[in-house]
Amino acid sequence: MVEMTIVSTLLFALVLGFVDFGFAFFQWNAATKAVQVGARLASISDPIAPQISTAGPTATPGAPVAAGSFAYVCNGATSTCTCTGAYCVAGVWSAANFNRIYYGDDGVCGPVAGSRPGMCDFYSFLQPANVVVTYTATGLGYQTRAGGPVPTITVSLQNVPFHFFFLQGLMGFADITMPSMLSTVTGEDLKSTSP
Repeated sequence: MVEMTIVSTLLFALVLGFVDFGFAFFQWNAATKAVQVGARLASISDPIAPQISTAGPTATPGAPVAAGSFAYVCNGATSTCTCTGAYCVAGVWSAANFNRIYYGDDGVCGPVAGSRPGMCDFYSFLQPANVVVTYTATGLGYQTRAGGPVPTITVSLQNVPFHFFFLQGLMGFADITMPSMLSTVTGEDLKSTSP
């Protein structure tokens, strides 16, 4: 009976450890998908920093905006956009445009039939403070688009913890911060009405 108690305790901890690490792997995959979806939505939605539409003027319509003309970093933790580069305009944060990326079309976390999902629909533990969206002029332009820059958009996550249930409760295992992850895409039409 003593041997069974010792063995079952170890076996119990091992099985629950596998369950928790399996859940951590699920969280990693869900967060990765959320970043990919966020980058896609950011590329077809109005920018979080609306002043991007006038950043980096060009002499010829559709010509590339010089690389390094601007780099807007919009941080969900501070609800601000900061900018570096020659064509920076004071950063303005558009909460509505950020929410479209974070929540999707329905404005809530959780799937809603017939609406485009946002980042939190794919990873429910995600908080707005974990999201950073960067718009960078990298020397791209569209021949068929008369005006406006074509930024490279990077969506990344910061300070997202893995959540443990069994190991944390039974063994005092603390949450571990996920390594940073990001997804980078080229801006398309930057409109909220795009498909």
